[in-house]
Amino acid sequence: MTEENGTSGAVKNTETTDYEKGTAAVKPQYLATKEKFHGMLDSGLQGSDDVGQSEGSMEPVQKKMKLEDVAEREERPTRKKERGQFKSRPHMKPHAYSESKLCPSIVQERETKCFYGEKCRFLHDVSEYMELKPADIGEHCYLFDSFGKCRYGVACRYAKAHTSDDFKNLVNNDLWNANKEKVTVKNNLDKDLQRKLRKRQVCFKASEEYLRTIAKATGQVGASKAATEKKLQDPCCTAENTPAEPIAVAEKTGGEEPMGTAGDETSSVTPSLPNCLGKPEQCSEKATPVKTSGALTDVDVVKLRPCEKKRVNFKDKLYLAPLTTCGNLPFRRICKRFGADVTCGEMAMCTNLLQGQTSEWALLKRHESEDLFGVQLEGCFPDTMTKCAELLNRNIEVDFVDINSGCPIDLVYKKGGGCGLMSRTKKFEQIIRGMNSVLDVPLTVKIRTGVQDKVNIAHKLIPEMKNWGVSLITLHGRSREQRYTKLADWDYINTCSKLASPVPLFGNGDILSYEDAMQARETGVSGIMLARGALIKPWIFTEIKENRHWDISSGERLDVLKDFTHFGLEHWGSDTQGIEKIRVFLLEWLSFMCRYVPVGLLERVPQKINERPPYYMGRDYLESLMASQHVGDWIRISEMLLGPVPQNFSFLPKHKANAYK
Repeated sequence: MTEENGTSGAVKNTETTDYEKGTAAVKPQYLATKEKFHGMLDSGLQGSDDVGQSEGSMEPVQKKMKLEDVAEREERPTRKKERGQFKSRPHMKPHAYSESKLCPSIVQERETKCFYGEKCRFLHDVSEYMELKPADIGEHCYLFDSFGKCRYGVACRYAKAHTSDDFKNLVNNDLWNANKEKVTVKNNLDKDLQRKLRKRQVCFKASEEYLRTIAKATGQVGASKAATEKKLQDPCCTAENTPAEPIAVAEKTGGEEPMGTAGDETSSVTPSLPNCLGKPEQCSEKATPVKTSGALTDVDVVKLRPCEKKRVNFKDKLYLAPLTTCGNLPFRRICKRFGADVTCGEMAMCTNLLQGQTSEWALLKRHESEDLFGVQLEGCFPDTMTKCAELLNRNIEVDFVDINSGCPIDLVYKKGGGCGLMSRTKKFEQIIRGMNSVLDVPLTVKIRTGVQDKVNIAHKLIPEMKNWGVSLITLHGRSREQRYTKLADWDYINTCSKLASPVPLFGNGDILSYEDAMQARETGVSGIMLARGALIKPWIFTEIKENRHWDISSGERLDVLKDFTHFGLEHWGSDTQGIEKIRVFLLEWLSFMCRYVPVGLLERVPQKINERPPYYMGRDYLESLMASQHVGDWIRISEMLLGPVPQNFSFLPKHKANAYK
């Protein structure tokens, strides 16, 4: 088969080379066999027939391949390939690598003694801790250099940069005074709110009112009525605090104008009420009568009429998809620097949020650089999703809330969530209408083409969702059964975009270059969402905005990874637990980045997302190392940035690649 160069800017090669189907077309002079590729990495030396090394990309002196890695490659068991996730992979929590921890009261140098006293399970002797502590990673602490103070003190893995001989934490007063009042990360979980959520002391008056209308409309007068009456007897949800007018969302049969479109003078959605988070005696206070005259108060300004809900202009934006595990805050900061317009937090389970789980609320955090930010919720019932929307509406700062109705994993689907919502249209409608009734920000939805392969149902749902009140629809051009084994159906996305008008519809699937993005925009979508393409090459946002292929060097790519570790130190911490958490997320990301083939090595530009990289020699050692798809080589890259791994460290990526078919 003869391959031709199909894009401008690519240098034509007169030679014809036979390329295996589904494999990236790498120039012949860079191709290598598996044995030669791994032999070069193991030796740490470039072959005599390789292209000269670029400046600043030599292998670090301290990095030499371990013999154990070679044996590991040979002993890897052959087993049937599984789809999806490594469900039985070895997994250790980051805190398991820190055998002895110093008490937080000592780390933070508090004036008061430890609350637990002798019963405290942490060390209180700094000298003893320093003897057990792993060696420092480097001589400069990013947190100390950036903010003037490292809050991890002697526990920091860069502690020598900011501790005195008597183990006291040093402070750069000028730098610290300039930064200590800055709030760079929002949407942190308040401890008082967490306690009330765990004790179920938070009432959801607007949600309860909506759920009563559902029960009334569907004639559920049995258990639902009894449960409603019981909640009405709660002093935290007295009739005095309920809306004067019932929410008409569930009583209407449809026909509302979608929010943010023309003709939106009226709406069936009433404004959400302030969330009642106080104690019962505080919540049972009588509501003051509405003033019809007098000065304009804050309440008059804050309470929005439905037609005055916040509107977001999504037109022609580059949208970074909500990515489980890899779409963390440090990674989103990287993508923002490269030009992403819209970012969204990782998928959060609404039930876990309502229970006040710290790990789930961490997915909602927002960095100050994320100027257009949303959160994605997953759930399968109107009560939990509506209550969660009301909870977030009053306690975090977001520009939109997204419903995940495209998640294909069994854990979510079998409970009726994710893709399961596409088959449960009645529940789906109740969820969308309920969330819309309590939110002051736009509500968006992410869907797939359908559940079964070759049985598309998105075109039937989209006209209905317009009536339900969604502000944006994102369509992934694959079904649940298809996963990533075939190309996304952009012709179908184009058809759906016409059905969605005037509601904006974003397309998602298989975009790995600016040419792919240009072809996607020709379909008539309002914008494009990038997922795997951003994981493989986060600089794709720059390429799209500048309409060019970026032949990024290995040194520049290493700088991107270095920035990620710096952002990780801010987000997860610089102690041993924080370092190992950064390492795990870095390795998960490297399991995608290794699929990238540099532009200068390609015979045919651009690389397609479903093309597997062959074994090839890079233009320098680091470029070859980054091309390796072996876990041991990813760990070596992490050691360049985060120091040696712990003695009992093990890692396998959470997601496997089954897109190369």
